[in-house]
Formats: sequence, C-alpha cells, structure tokens
Amino acid sequence: MPRRLPKMTFEPSPKPWEKRCEKDNRMIESRLREQICLFGRSLFERGLTPGSSGNISVRLDSGGWLVTPTNASLGFLDPAQISKLDASGNLKSGDPPTKEIPLHAALYETRRSARAIVHLHCAHCVALSMLPEINPRAALPPLTPYYVMRCGATALVPYYRPGDAAVADAIRGLAGQYSCVLLSNHGPVVSGDTLEAAVFAMEELEETAKLYLMMRGMNPRTLTPEQVADLSSTFGLAIPDSSA
Repeated sequence: MPRRLPKMTFEPSPKPWEKRCEKDNRMIESRLREQICLFGRSLFERGLTPGSSGNISVRLDSGGWLVTPTNASLGFLDPAQISKLDASGNLKSGDPPTKEIPLHAALYETRRSARAIVHLHCAHCVALSMLPEINPRAALPPLTPYYVMRCGATALVPYYRPGDAAVADAIRGLAGQYSCVLLSNHGPVVSGDTLEAAVFAMEELEETAKLYLMMRGMNPRTLTPEQVADLSSTFGLAIPDSSA
C-alpha cells in the first residue's frame, strides 16, 4: 500500500502593502507613546498633576488604547512601560493600567470622535468641584472666548470613589454632550480629537476655574449669549444647553 504523505499547509506570505501598514502602525504607536510621556512631563512640571495622580489615554486605530500605568507619575513615564489595551480593555503589553479605566472607557464610548483623554487632579478644578453653587450642566460661566472655544461647557458629576465602575454610568448619562467633565471632590477629565487638543483644553479649563475662584462674589462680566452664539457659529462649536 502506498505511503501517504502528511498534509502540508502553507500560510500566505504577507503582501508588501500589509508589511508597510504594519510598519506604519508601529511608527504611529511609538510617536504616541513619546507624546504621552512629553505631555505628561509638561503637566507634572507645571504642578497640574502632583505625585502619581492623573492619567492619560490615547485611542488607537485598532480600537485599542495606550494608557498610563497605575501608580505612575506623569512626570517620569517610560514609553516602553505604557499600558497597551485591546478594544475590550484587556492588557496586551506594558505595566498594569490606571484604575480609572471605566472612566476612560465611558468617555470613548459616548464621544466617538474622542481620540485622547486627560484626567488630572489640578487644584483649581478640584476646588471648583466642591462649591455648592455649581450648576451640574454648566460648572463654569463663559468667562473668556478661549474657554468657550476649547471647552464649550463643563459638566459636574457626583463623587465616586477613584476607580469605581459606577462613574461610567454617570458619564454615559451625559450622552456624549460634554468633552469636559468635573468629578466632584476629585478632578477634571477632558477628551479631545488629539492628545494635544485634550491637553490644551485641560489647561484652559484649569485657568478658567482659577479665574472663577479669583472673582467669586465679585459679579464679573461674562460673555453674553449673543457673544457665545457668535463663537459657536464662527467656529462650528456644539455647546450643550445648560438649561436642559
């Protein structure tokens, strides 16, 4: 009886365009890791995120994320140790991720255009989140045009223990209307279509909170509804209705 040869299977070789695409993705990811470290150090050195507080994430084209590790100082990040998660939030490489994954996941889920999220414990925003008169649908009045242009409006959600998965429901309750959110007695979280945009909006939010606290009780002149409407129409802003 003739001897049977074992069945051979062959994996198709990657096509040249697939190799180029894989190489491009690696280069993009490497740049994003460097950007996370660069912006993290800048925020840390300017006192916006003390100790090991705060976290940053960036969404990848694959649907996964890069996110800063738990208990890591944003001032001393190592690109190779940045946590890489798949689209389901499972750790694929790097150090264990921040405990605030539910917070980031809910923002990405409800704001589809978001590509980056920054969460800090900056002093003026935390102080603002503790004040009794704050409107949960408009935590700050329109004090300056750049606050309106970079932040639009800021929501305030109740206090949740850091890392509590219940914060995700509070974020989902905002229905993706806000790119800037204050967590009561905790700190701000800001999303943007790039990491740079998210950082710049975070900085604008902190400066506006500082202005508000400086002028609290002084009845400052804010932008009028007509001036806000002009900014909105000129720059194509989507500003939530604070009276809703």
